[in-house]
Amino acid sequence: MTDSYYRRLGADGDTHLFDSTKYTASNWDSTIQHGSPPLALMTRLLEDQAAGSGQRIGRLLLDILGAIPVAPVRVRSWVQRPGSRISLHQAEMSAQRPDGSWRAVATLSAWMLAVGDTAAVAFDRHPPLTEGEQSTDAHGWDGAPGYLESVTWRRQTVGDGGASVAWLRSLLPLVDDEPVTDLQRMALVVDSANGVGAQLDPARYTFMNTDTAVHLHRLPRGEDFAVRARGSIGPDGIGVTTAEIFDRDGFIGTSAQTLLVMPR
Repeated sequence: MTDSYYRRLGADGDTHLFDSTKYTASNWDSTIQHGSPPLALMTRLLEDQAAGSGQRIGRLLLDILGAIPVAPVRVRSWVQRPGSRISLHQAEMSAQRPDGSWRAVATLSAWMLAVGDTAAVAFDRHPPLTEGEQSTDAHGWDGAPGYLESVTWRRQTVGDGGASVAWLRSLLPLVDDEPVTDLQRMALVVDSANGVGAQLDPARYTFMNTDTAVHLHRLPRGEDFAVRARGSIGPDGIGVTTAEIFDRDGFIGTSAQTLLVMPR
């Protein structure tokens, strides 16, 4: 069986069970998960839940409720607010405490909106990005095991207005050798915007994000995605990373992440 981020362990009613592989591991700490694999796994559940509804995801909001261990996890989903034109879907990931009880470690909410034909008025406020010369400067997590082994990280030599740009591609399936949608591929890399737009040296500071909010005016296409990210650090230990997201065809949406900033 091929390498993947998760191994399917079965189901208990509406709850799906997965084992987390080493490729989910964060560059901050190899015992906890990077944000992108949980985001992608819960996105998968919500895509499946909305299949055939005539709606598609317009916004994803991942909230990380605590350290997500590289360990077996349970994931469930439900419809919070049904509707024929607009609906709100929710997913939750849980992990075991040392005493064997389960705790929620992350949630994902998605606004689903009815699709229609607006091709005549479609508009992107940013022009497409073309991949250029790759930077030879090492990023702060070079050589970190886990998640960073599973993606190509091609930093560009020139940003835009102070932003940093990187093209990213996930190299592994999400679950076992099961098919992966383009939206799930995007979710597998978008949480990396915080690293792309980092304004601080990770050897001196931690700046872990508590959330990732993604707004998509168009569904992603393909396997390669660029994030053009900017980090801002406040004077009281809180920061924000914002980013524009691109595929090979152009601009597809934006992301924002809240940061807790602390000296090492």
